[in-house]
Amino acid sequence: MTREEMLNGVQDIFRDIFDEDDMLIEDKTSSDDVKEWDSLNHINLVSAIEKEFKIRFALGELMALKDVGAMVDLMVKKLK
Repeated sequence: MTREEMLNGVQDIFRDIFDEDDMLIEDKTSSDDVKEWDSLNHINLVSAIEKEFKIRFALGELMALKDVGAMVDLMVKKLK
């Protein structure tokens, strides 16, 4: 799976969690850019991404992530 395919998959998850069918995310998208991205939705996002991509994030890894691009980069690393 390519990085672009992963980003597209993450975008689909964002659309589902935030119930916005036309939501577009980019590498630089962060919680500051999405009004409804609170701690509960963050847990929902992480859980859905872990389930969809069959990966697990450590708490320390999640704390270090600054934006969607950093998350996708970590996913690429984990799926190698």
